[in-house]
Amino acid sequence: QVQLVESGGGLVQAGGSLRLSCAASGRTFSNYAMGWFRQAPGKEREFVATISRSGGITYYADSVKGRFTISRDNAKNTVYLQMNSLKPEDTAVYYCAADAGVLVSTIPDRYDYWGQGTQVTVSS
Repeated sequence: QVQLVESGGGLVQAGGSLRLSCAASGRTFSNYAMGWFRQAPGKEREFVATISRSGGITYYADSVKGRFTISRDNAKNTVYLQMNSLKPEDTAVYYCAADAGVLVSTIPDRYDYWGQGTQVTVSS
């Protein structure tokens, strides 16, 4: 089992920044690719970003490319999502997830463990 706890969400004005953190415990963190997903009210959960086990490979949704940065610190068992130039349409609950597979993935069903989510609200 891997336990994931997100933090760092909140209310921010459009154009502002937030940094989300996801702390992992349980099994060896570096054995998992990590992803961030989000879900807005009435919408399906959507992919935001993913990072490989070593951190050498990252991939982003087109909607956040150039504004968001995913990173990880395997020594601290933590993955981050730096969000800049936030827009109202970024408002959602953000979830981190762990994938035991070898390759990074954008598909939620590929991920084995999920956090409880943290709310991000961007006001216009």
